[in-house]
Amino acid sequence: MNKVRLITDRLVDHLVTEIDWANSIYILISFVMKSGVEAIHDALKKAAERGADIKICTGDYLFVTQPEALQLLVSIHDQMEVRLWQSNGTSFHPKAYIFQNDENSILIVGSSNLSRSALTSGTEWNLAMEKEAGPEAYDQAVKTFLEDIFYHEQTLTVNHETIKIYSEQYEHYHQKHENLVHNWTELEEIELMLPTEHVPESETVRETPTAYGDIEPRFAQPEALEQLEITLEEGYHSALVVMATGLGKTYLAGFFARNFERTLFIAHREEILNQAQKSFKHIMPERSTGIYNGKVKDAEAQSIFASISTLSMKQHLEVFGPDTFDLIIIDEFHHAAAASYQRVLDYFKPKFLLGITATPDRNDNKDVYAICEGNVAYRIDFLEAIQRQWLAPFKYVGVYDETDYSQLTWLGTRYAEEDLLKVQIREEMAENTLQAWKEYKQTRTLVFCSSIRQAVFLSDYFNQNGFRTVSLHSKQVDINRSQAIAMLDRGELDAIFTVDLFNEGVDIPSVDTLLFVRPTESLTVFTQQVGRGLRLHPDKENCVIIDLIGNYRNADVKLSVFDTNPETKKKKSAVQPTVPQHCSFDLDIRVINLLEEMARKRQPRKQKLYDDYFALKQEMGRKPSYLELHLKGWSDSTLYKQEFKSYVGFLFWADELSEREKEAFRRYESWILEVEKTAMSKSYKMVVLKVMLDRGVSQWYQPITPEETALGFHQFLTEKEYRKRIDLSDKAGKQLWDYNEDKVSKLIVRMPMTKWSGSSKGLLSFENDVFSLNFAIAEDDQDILYHWTKEICEYRLHHYFERREKRESK
Repeated sequence: MNKVRLITDRLVDHLVTEIDWANSIYILISFVMKSGVEAIHDALKKAAERGADIKICTGDYLFVTQPEALQLLVSIHDQMEVRLWQSNGTSFHPKAYIFQNDENSILIVGSSNLSRSALTSGTEWNLAMEKEAGPEAYDQAVKTFLEDIFYHEQTLTVNHETIKIYSEQYEHYHQKHENLVHNWTELEEIELMLPTEHVPESETVRETPTAYGDIEPRFAQPEALEQLEITLEEGYHSALVVMATGLGKTYLAGFFARNFERTLFIAHREEILNQAQKSFKHIMPERSTGIYNGKVKDAEAQSIFASISTLSMKQHLEVFGPDTFDLIIIDEFHHAAAASYQRVLDYFKPKFLLGITATPDRNDNKDVYAICEGNVAYRIDFLEAIQRQWLAPFKYVGVYDETDYSQLTWLGTRYAEEDLLKVQIREEMAENTLQAWKEYKQTRTLVFCSSIRQAVFLSDYFNQNGFRTVSLHSKQVDINRSQAIAMLDRGELDAIFTVDLFNEGVDIPSVDTLLFVRPTESLTVFTQQVGRGLRLHPDKENCVIIDLIGNYRNADVKLSVFDTNPETKKKKSAVQPTVPQHCSFDLDIRVINLLEEMARKRQPRKQKLYDDYFALKQEMGRKPSYLELHLKGWSDSTLYKQEFKSYVGFLFWADELSEREKEAFRRYESWILEVEKTAMSKSYKMVVLKVMLDRGVSQWYQPITPEETALGFHQFLTEKEYRKRIDLSDKAGKQLWDYNEDKVSKLIVRMPMTKWSGSSKGLLSFENDVFSLNFAIAEDDQDILYHWTKEICEYRLHHYFERREKRESK
């Protein structure tokens, strides 16, 4: 067979053939039609069922992609990943099909989108190339798809909820542009090919990391290492370390790795891998190190530094045995909830898994804490690090932005880019930004922008006014990142305007000014960006943070990032956070007035809770559990209880319950409220309830004795998370780490069962050594009430230990 061949008819036959043998299938097309999905549906289903890694990315450009096509795609198999590129009006026209297995790999690029006519009867040209014929081009295609497109912030997961939103946008667009794009049918599939401005691809960027200096543990590292050693001694197999940017997470990982023979270090950016490899060499020069990514594949070294995009491919994952590595380290662990990481974590069986991150908030709507069984061995945020003089203090300046963001289209998690550009690409806005920067800046500035066009526009404006700046982004070819960093460090540039290149893994210690000219949409990203300016450096005393604040969503929420004591805000200054010593926080009086006015005019509390709930539901593609709402929702979960008395009460109000569930809620509301609101000075009540729930749907509400409860009660408080053990003590305060049924039973009698029955207003009783529910549960209601009770119990246990850990850390 020819290594390169032209396909001019029935591409579908070639695709099905390739799908049938491939263990990795990546499809990137500008639009998808239902008929096109039907043509390869069965082949994709078989491939998914045999465990193939399938990723499909399509676009919303001109809303040609049919909602029915997306629905059909996501119904094929739950392990298949489908994402939608949000074009924001910018043309999106790729057509590429990538297939891989252990023996061969093929790239098909051409004119065919995923429609029946394009795959069968249409006049289409597609070039198929085996990897051997062009390995560099093939590797570049895979790397670009996985690293630059598929998980880009412009893509979103396609699920039932996001399809609902897209369907509304689709219908609205087609009603408005019925002459441009009319009704699509299987016999009438016309690809809309509009001209697009050519933008050259950016070159691969590698930067030389700043030398770390003394390789002995320093700053927070000795404390973190001590806690990790304790975790090892106590027999745990995983842990998470949350450590602010600038405190040496990579070196911490290297010091900890000395306890193990073979180590796998996983990250999602090449520069992180290169930096980590050098750090490990400094710490353990006697050990061999190797890179495993799209270009280099060293599988034999003692310490391997692997790109997740490469390692997650089945053919590369199976190069290693499941028990090859004693220690696996996941850098920027907040990404670990993504499917690519899950595939790797499900495959390997290391002796220990270490997650390290500066921002543990969940991405992709999963609880990353659960991956490490909730075991946070050590935590220090940038505020505490500043107080301990391990990071530079900041001087925050909130500058008034008169832009009216209330008129801009809100897409659930961000503003529509075209709307945002209309108000940002204005000379008046650029002049205000320039004047604010000139007033407060120091010597070296990073500027965080919303889009490439904004970054280019502002950089040009600053240059026209006599300053030396560059815009640095994924499409830039005139200067690469390492060159720009070196010029800024040497003082040859005044500022770098960027979009998202400096969120993670890049350090410029000499930066002493940060300028934010974008609405804050993600507190995780905002925290990462603030960290870029806080590294210690001999030539700076502090970092100036210049932040343009307008009436955009979450404008007031972002200030909580700087608050050392958010629970005790001063009533007179509700918008002013309490910042660390040697830091300052100044808001323009117009900003203060704006934030206070926003607080007064803010949508009613119930409506905000409703909107935040549905935003999370849209992201997840299903109704979130109570615990998921707490972990991932925008609003504090306690507000739902305060406003609606219970989470189920909120679901009832929001019309998120079926008629059958509404009846059950009315019938058992008193029980729901009791589980939600019963006082908990210790965790014991919910632990007893958990033991009861562990008996299953049909048995959980049956009477139970202290003796029957004792073993499960003790196991929960002594296994998994060692911090729970502090909660388990007898009447004299002595820890009950060793199981003794008599002692544990007496504790259960004295506290949870006796106290809860006494405070439950007759819903519970404890008589003759039996703990019972004093109300009947209809057989048809068993499943509904079981799951509601279980959700509340899980939430309350998590919330209790989370709050206690915070108290103890203070």
